[in-house]
Amino acid sequence: MVPPILHDDRVPLAAWVIAAAYVVLELAVSDRYGFQQDELYFLVASHHLAFGYVDQPPLAVLLARATDLFGVNPTAIRILPALAGGAIVVLAARLAALFGGGRAARVIAALAVAIAPVFLGAVHVGNTTPYDLLAWTVVTVCVAMALLRDRPRWWLGAGIAAGIGIEDEYLILTLLAALVIGILVTSAHRAVLKTRWPWLGGVTALVIWLPNLIWQFANGWPQLTMASALHQQNTSTADYTGGLPAQLVYAGLLGIPLVIAGFITLWRAAQLRFLGVTATLVLIYVLVWIPGKVYYADGILPAILAAGSVSAERWIAKARRPRARRVAIGVLALLGTVVILPSTLPLLPIASLHKVSGATSVADGIGWPQLTAEVAAQDAALTRAGQPPTSIFTGAYAEAGALDVYGGPYHLPLVISGHNSFWLWGPGDASDTTVLYVDAAGQLKPYFASCRQLAVYNPPDQVKNNWNDLTIGVCVGPSGSWKTLWPHMKHYD
Repeated sequence: MVPPILHDDRVPLAAWVIAAAYVVLELAVSDRYGFQQDELYFLVASHHLAFGYVDQPPLAVLLARATDLFGVNPTAIRILPALAGGAIVVLAARLAALFGGGRAARVIAALAVAIAPVFLGAVHVGNTTPYDLLAWTVVTVCVAMALLRDRPRWWLGAGIAAGIGIEDEYLILTLLAALVIGILVTSAHRAVLKTRWPWLGGVTALVIWLPNLIWQFANGWPQLTMASALHQQNTSTADYTGGLPAQLVYAGLLGIPLVIAGFITLWRAAQLRFLGVTATLVLIYVLVWIPGKVYYADGILPAILAAGSVSAERWIAKARRPRARRVAIGVLALLGTVVILPSTLPLLPIASLHKVSGATSVADGIGWPQLTAEVAAQDAALTRAGQPPTSIFTGAYAEAGALDVYGGPYHLPLVISGHNSFWLWGPGDASDTTVLYVDAAGQLKPYFASCRQLAVYNPPDQVKNNWNDLTIGVCVGPSGSWKTLWPHMKHYD
């Protein structure tokens, strides 16, 4: 009997230290600017628990509800995303081991993921993305274990991770389809599809997904409408021309050569070619169907960086002076980190943020309490003038979420919106007599006798983000009740 081949796939201590430092950094700056718009939306959604929502499955919302135990603050909702990011760093090192890399490759993989701009920024926010990235990475590790280490029961782990991942974000279905095709079209592992294990994993994923699948069916498949809207909004000429360069930028200065080397490694090695096909299909799908959302492909990035790290380790070993090459990698890592940190994490003083190019996204957490205060001031002014607002209507879920989260002390009227799940929740018993609006004049004017602008809101300290120049106004004389008007307020994107 031939003894089984033993592989040392352990993650080195240095990789664990990198992951720990990563989590500490994310949490250390977690409350510097404030909630991001998706977090505000999820906090409101967490008080409307269901098996699904217009724009995502239920898992991230359920996890947002758990933060009630720690109070409503940005740090609370970002603890689990930061831990998910740390786990991805460790799993990247594990992938490097599965791909044949030694200690250096495993450490480089962990470092490359930890300083990649897309991961630094993504796991700073308590929305679906951190858990989606983690689910992709866990599925990839489980499939690699099953195929590269001949451990078929790991297919069940892949199925569990995939099922949980679908309950967080439908995007992982792209990975699953690409993996199946990757295995089918490459000869090294095709025979595994004749065994029961991959199919048992698939059934496991389907069973976990079933409650949300039933919810989608019962509610008319709103995700299909969302997918169509996202496609239309993210397929401009600029999106197509900038898609591929943005993919490289998101990987970071150290990540760029590793991504190139990683693709070459995955395609050259017969045992890894199924992942080369998988990564290529995922990238093509994103660049063709929704290039404006380039980060949709980055769930496969840890595997690509891990493969590139194996190549980097060999490149170092072949050198006459390997230390010089190790220093080169260190310099790339350091320079890349220094350059991208201010635009990916809330490190700079708010007063100087407007001077930083490319910081629009990280600045989205600034100004929500001030917006709420401005809306409350207009509400109070109208009340003093004898025209008290009977409801507040916002153009986007972000503004509605901010007013819901921060509006308690002001005793604002009921806040409603036609955006995504807010539309599904309906107007409740809100009155339409006098409507104070935020960023919604265009939606309301066709259905009210009179609308007038009261103010224009901008975030403090000249901050430029996605919420500048929000108009605040009032509409009176509705053409019908909210229940009559509500079908016209529907706005999915």
